[in-house]
Amino acid sequence: MNGAAKKTYDFVGIGLGPFNLGLACLTEPITELDGVFLDSKPDFEWHAGMFLEGAHLQTPFMSDLVTLADPTSPYSFLNYLKEKGRLYSFYIRENFYPLRVEYDDYCRWAANKLSNVRFSTTVTEVTYDDEAYVVRTAAGEEFRGRRLVLGTGTPPYVPESCAGLGGDFLHNSRYLEHKAQLQKKESITLVGSGQSAAEIYYDLLSEIDVHGYRLNWVTRSPRFFPLEYTKLTLEMTSPEYVDYFRELPEQTRYRLTAEQKGLFKGIDGDLINEIFDLLYQKNLGGPVPTRLLTNSALTGATYEDGTYTLAFRQEEQGRDFELNSEGLVLATGYRYAEPEFLAPVKDRLRYDSQGNFDIARNYAIDTTGRGVFLQNAGVHTHSVTSPDLGMGAYRNSYIIRELLGSEYYPVEKSIAFQEFSA
Repeated sequence: MNGAAKKTYDFVGIGLGPFNLGLACLTEPITELDGVFLDSKPDFEWHAGMFLEGAHLQTPFMSDLVTLADPTSPYSFLNYLKEKGRLYSFYIRENFYPLRVEYDDYCRWAANKLSNVRFSTTVTEVTYDDEAYVVRTAAGEEFRGRRLVLGTGTPPYVPESCAGLGGDFLHNSRYLEHKAQLQKKESITLVGSGQSAAEIYYDLLSEIDVHGYRLNWVTRSPRFFPLEYTKLTLEMTSPEYVDYFRELPEQTRYRLTAEQKGLFKGIDGDLINEIFDLLYQKNLGGPVPTRLLTNSALTGATYEDGTYTLAFRQEEQGRDFELNSEGLVLATGYRYAEPEFLAPVKDRLRYDSQGNFDIARNYAIDTTGRGVFLQNAGVHTHSVTSPDLGMGAYRNSYIIRELLGSEYYPVEKSIAFQEFSA
């Protein structure tokens, strides 16, 4: 056992996606806080399988790791651009939305500057010894922390209808690395309706003439919903809306969670139009071998002799149908899964009637209300603010106030023009 076991940190962060990385950046200069962040990956990685050419964030550059908490931070996106010699190019570009590959490089740049992060460190178990949480790793290390901040993210979701399905089907998170092999097939079916599905469909449609495959895009949604991005709707990513939503009855919150998906899971409106324009252009030379099907839920799937037989139900008509396809891409999103390493401390955590974490207003999920904090995974308690990159700095400012016992970064209480409650 190494010397790390003898030290007790103020907090241990587990997982290093953008939200915990932002917390690492914001706590680095705070001498009164001593924390460490652990991640199993060898380096920072953020959706590398979806670095399609030209793909960009759906939030502006100010939704970086730190700016909305501390505009003077050396870990800002603008400082990254300055150090990379691209600040003037970004200025001339006159586009607020960073490229996705650029955002990933920015996060790597920030992570490499930090002294409080440890990659290639896989957490296997968390226990509690009446004084601190003991975080054990696969390498036999122990890290003691008075508090925990969980940022393990949301793993790719594969529908139950595809559980145990054979063959070489892909979740969209692995699209780019397998794209070349996928395009050798005679037919490809894409299932899903969000931004990732739209980007993959556009990418495959662009090269359909070169490879000669048939291409299907099927979604359960009634239509290809655009991301709602009007300014008064964006005010729902505000402290006031968190306060309002958090106080609603649990049943109401879960109903709204289902209804509000278009606020953060929709498709960029410009991309929807670009897809239509590309379809129009390609159809000038005759019908293109592609189908777009809505209202169709995937109910079952089998794989035999290199072909998937996919069963769908057209939900408005109540009719069942099948599609055969050699290639299958599931753009079915991500869902939070409680990490297995939390099992020994499960009795210290709070759950709601649905079996999900009962996340307090201050983002704590433990019975003390101040010991274990959760990044993201809180749409059912904190609404659309939970996955929003722009609210990451706000949440981290809030968590830092809880960790420190005082406000280090100003925590906004009111930013919206509108009122949400009666």
